[in-house]
Amino acid sequence: MRKWALAGILYVTIVIFGFQAYDKWIGEDQTTAAHGHGEKMEMGENKSNQEMSRGHQEENESAQGHEMASGNHESSEVNVFVQNDKSEIKIFLKDKASNPIDELEVNHEKELHLIIVDEQLEKYYHVHPERTGKGEFTIKNNLPDGFYKAFIDIKPKDFAYVVEPVPFIVGNPTDTSHGHELIPDKQFIKTVDGETVTLNVSSFKAGEPVTLSFDLDQTNLTPYLGAMGHVVVLDEFGKKFLHVHPSNDQEPIFETTFDKPGIYKIWAEFKQNETVRAFPFVIEITE
Repeated sequence: MRKWALAGILYVTIVIFGFQAYDKWIGEDQTTAAHGHGEKMEMGENKSNQEMSRGHQEENESAQGHEMASGNHESSEVNVFVQNDKSEIKIFLKDKASNPIDELEVNHEKELHLIIVDEQLEKYYHVHPERTGKGEFTIKNNLPDGFYKAFIDIKPKDFAYVVEPVPFIVGNPTDTSHGHELIPDKQFIKTVDGETVTLNVSSFKAGEPVTLSFDLDQTNLTPYLGAMGHVVVLDEFGKKFLHVHPSNDQEPIFETTFDKPGIYKIWAEFKQNETVRAFPFVIEITE
């Protein structure tokens, strides 16, 4: 009897110990597996939410891009934004912290010169928006439907600035072609509204000082924006911008430099008989 009692006690002890060990080891493994699965699901949900949030952000940025275009250069401390609708074009000048830039030097009688060209570099507009707020300028939008580039020529006080093209769209243009090949002029003689202007170029080599002089009827030539003319130059891609003023106050002579070889379009503006006309020329600069 005593042996049977001891055997029974030993058996019960083994069974109890076995259940405790199973509960400790196997139960912990199942709990760990469940926690690991939960962490994976949570990370997956966070990733999905982040992707959805990023997608919404990109959609919002894309939508904002249709309303407002910007032209910013890495070395420029000024961010320029162009917002347009059917009735007006607005220009906003901001620093890198999105604060309005309002201190501008007067440059040839104006704080801001707005040069607009179409993608084909055929249409040309030189206008002067009015100040409508801090770092904000507005002008009526009389442009026909099409693809355009704006060049905002300003001299901010205490800020470095580089003129960059700001592309924007007016209306619903049917012609979706962007740009075309510029053909250099064989003769530099242009006639607009009965007035004839001849361009003389001192050098066609890149990196050399170039003098652009113009032969025209100076008997009816009067100053325009404080100068005897203005010259705007764009490269064939509509990216490189130059705004050149006369070298003296009496003659339509301009001095500049073309840094790189290529084809350039020149608009020479003169005020004759109280009318401002732009005479277009296309030249090729070689190495």
